[in-house]
Amino acid sequence: MCRQVLRYRKNMMVVDKPECYDVFINHRRIDTNKNVAGLLYDHLARLNLRPFLDSKTMKPGDKLFEKIGTALHSCKVGIAVFSPNYCQSYFCLHELSNIMEAKKKVIPIFVDVKPSELRVVDNGNCTAKELVRFHWALEEAKNTVGLTFDSSNGDWLDLLTNASDAVMKNLLEIEAKRLGVHKQKYTKYF
Repeated sequence: MCRQVLRYRKNMMVVDKPECYDVFINHRRIDTNKNVAGLLYDHLARLNLRPFLDSKTMKPGDKLFEKIGTALHSCKVGIAVFSPNYCQSYFCLHELSNIMEAKKKVIPIFVDVKPSELRVVDNGNCTAKELVRFHWALEEAKNTVGLTFDSSNGDWLDLLTNASDAVMKNLLEIEAKRLGVHKQKYTKYF
């Protein structure tokens, strides 16, 4: 698998622009920035992937919506880290909606929350159209096979390994599709 990843990286370095990202990590900062999202970012970066995590990728002077918008549209895979307070954030739901509307591959990670517990709440700050978008995107994510994690007694290394494996498999599938390679050719490595 390492050879496949290195070949993928070599191919992508040739065709990608400098502002392209392999993975966009969508999360609620107050819940997951210093644990799941931050660890996942570091782990993916060590694998020579280009993850985007707002707190680690952006720097003073960056235009917030411009930088996030570019990262969302250039990424190949999205990771949505759902947490107990995720749905209270307009920005989390907005980013998730953009990822889903762009038909990106999404890997949901449910941290300390069950998919059935996630609900879009109308707090009066969203238009009716946004609420429909958010509800649709959340339902799409909830109906996508993902990972679950209990931060009080879960194995952090297993989470990082499983998440990075899922990212790698999706990136390789996307690359194979881009190159017109049949699925059988690259699945033999897994």
